Amino acid sequence: MFGIMAISGLSFLLVAMFTPLLIWTLHRLRLTQPIRSELPADHQAKRGTPLMAGLILLIGIAISLQFHPGPLMLLLCVTFLLFSSVGFLDDFKKAFWQNPSGITGRSKLVLQFIFTGTILYVLFHSFGLTSDLELFQGHYLQLPLYLYVGIILLFVVGSANAINFTDGLDGLLINVAIPTYFFFFMISDKPEVQTFSLVMIGCLLGLFLYNIYPARAFMGDTGSLAIGGSLSILAVIEKVELLIPILFFVYFAEQLSVILQVWYYKRTKLRLFRMAPIHFHFSLKYGWSENKIVMIFGFISWVSVLLSWLIWKFLMH
Repeated sequence: MFGIMAISGLSFLLVAMFTPLLIWTLHRLRLTQPIRSELPADHQAKRGTPLMAGLILLIGIAISLQFHPGPLMLLLCVTFLLFSSVGFLDDFKKAFWQNPSGITGRSKLVLQFIFTGTILYVLFHSFGLTSDLELFQGHYLQLPLYLYVGIILLFVVGSANAINFTDGLDGLLINVAIPTYFFFFMISDKPEVQTFSLVMIGCLLGLFLYNIYPARAFMGDTGSLAIGGSLSILAVIEKVELLIPILFFVYFAEQLSVILQVWYYKRTKLRLFRMAPIHFHFSLKYGWSENKIVMIFGFISWVSVLLSWLIWKFLMH
């Protein structure tokens, strides 16, 4: 246990040390965040902030593979890299051409479905993944393979994008994702999952020093999609699919607010929220500061993790 904690601490120190160099490089290359015109004035002031700081999280991949090489760790790191590459393409187009739209949504989804399908294939054929859902205390719901794969494909891609939506305020996603990684560290009996989760927590804490309000850099989709993909695959590996609505509560609330906003506007031409994702609603309607939203959403994430752990501990095992 001490060894894993030391590796996490090393991850924190390396990210904290090298992020300023990455920020300087992004500034020199003028790879900065374009701001959507409809965002409020305090967000317009963020124009010119370096984008793609999520690249620094690759330090965590190198550390994880260095200290705990093995097939499962390799799969987790490849998952992180694949989803990060989708985000990188999106971020690079935004930053290089100063176009807030990035690559098309369809392109992002197609790549994510291809990558997720490939990862699931490897899990089934090399890691013994089964198509059953764990219910309570040793009881399982056996699903046909095609049905399980279809559900998990939608879950992983949907969750990755839900987590991506959460990256909208300074430090928000980091504050919400750290508890989720900690949950997988707590429940797993796999050293690779424990190491990967704690290394990611260390990296995120190191990046948080520069991403907290006012952010000196944004992780961008390069980081947020990688976090989303890796957390979703961890849920599949640990067979806690049924806990996802609770464990991912903040992420799904962010995504659902966008879906409801679009649906409601198409029907009524009115807005259900002042702005979606919902973290903007609390800022515009109630005047909450970014730090207040980040703290409250982070607290909710810890509560979600606690509830998920209690259910896992006393009802599922």
